[in-house]
Amino acid sequence: MKTNNGKESTEKIKVQDTLLALHRQTNTIGIVQGVDLNGELIVDVSRESYKNGLRFDRGDDRFLEMYSTFYHQLKTPDEFSFFKVTEFEAEQTVKDLQHYIDTASYDEKEKLNEYSVSIDKVEAQKEYIARTRKDRYQFDPEQVDWKMMSQIGLTREKLESMGALESLLKGYKTPMLIPVKIDLGTAVSILDARLSLKVNEVGKLETRIHPIRKECDFTKPFFGHQFSQEDKKKLLEIGNMGRVVELIHPITGEVIPSLVSRDKLTNDLVPLRADLVRIPLVIKGVTLDELQKKTLKEGKPLYIENMLSRRGTLFNATVQFNTDKRYVEFLFPRNISNLNLDSNLNSKTDVPATFRGEKLRLWQVEKLNKGEVAYIDGLVDRKGKKYQGYLRFDKRVGKFEFSFKNMWRETDGLSKKRRRGI
Repeated sequence: MKTNNGKESTEKIKVQDTLLALHRQTNTIGIVQGVDLNGELIVDVSRESYKNGLRFDRGDDRFLEMYSTFYHQLKTPDEFSFFKVTEFEAEQTVKDLQHYIDTASYDEKEKLNEYSVSIDKVEAQKEYIARTRKDRYQFDPEQVDWKMMSQIGLTREKLESMGALESLLKGYKTPMLIPVKIDLGTAVSILDARLSLKVNEVGKLETRIHPIRKECDFTKPFFGHQFSQEDKKKLLEIGNMGRVVELIHPITGEVIPSLVSRDKLTNDLVPLRADLVRIPLVIKGVTLDELQKKTLKEGKPLYIENMLSRRGTLFNATVQFNTDKRYVEFLFPRNISNLNLDSNLNSKTDVPATFRGEKLRLWQVEKLNKGEVAYIDGLVDRKGKKYQGYLRFDKRVGKFEFSFKNMWRETDGLSKKRRRGI
């Protein structure tokens, strides 16, 4: 792409999130298209639906607001479970999740609740952010170097209209990624970044640009701290390292007990002194005891029961302090695609997932894996006639054995008695 002055400009493809909806009665899954005028959910289960799906900008704060608005427009939201995925994962995840639901036991279907987006947690997080962000401004707009801002393509009015100026003046990073112009002399590039304000060594307020990193660099010591495998896993999967570590100040050499979180928008690692961690006395109606406050101050996750939602319902959730946001956050479920839905059956056993074209249910696979006999129906012969029977899997040769009348009934009963010690 060319600018008016002939200089080249590059633009990043913007990745957004979308929602999947599971109807709890029909057990059907589809991609959310929107809400009609009557408050009915519009869901498309066709393979092309992801192209027209409802989109959410990435970033926790913006998602909370948009999801809350969407949810409260629905006439019967309790009939559905919702799952957040990136737009590029949506089509495949619908197929994998539908297969998972079709073959899962009741307990395994209940496990999906761990991955769904809870409106109670969304509302609680929104309220907590609003209450936390009511603090005073750290900086005055007149202190900002607006001339420098104009050089990167930004003005006071533009930042205000984007909802970014208030966070900057309160000492936080912008809650969203902002397109920033970088003039390299021979070319002009546009990159997405978060901004923050900080007073430099000579007392002047300067704008700091936090561009997106492709990935976190765990190979080098971080202020003297060498990341363990567990540290890396928690930072990548949850965003918080979950423990106090000793970091070394690069100039003074002071050893500083600190917490570390990952900026999920930029992949920056953000440290915060442990003595600056502030824990609220009450979270959603639950007064924290000293042990709970200590757990959070140490950066560990804390599971809290019987919190009171704005709707007057009780809910449970895990919370943890996040150094990038500087407040206790509600931990939202992992991405549903991390459940490895497609390989759910084969990951648990060597028993194949299908027999004569019929998908096996999990309870059937579990019985076969134990060496037991499983009843199967819905089979179709070459003439199109349905039939049923009994199935066993011989692990020694890796093959199924089929019987119309359960020829193994006596031996199967005997083996069960032996396992019970009869």
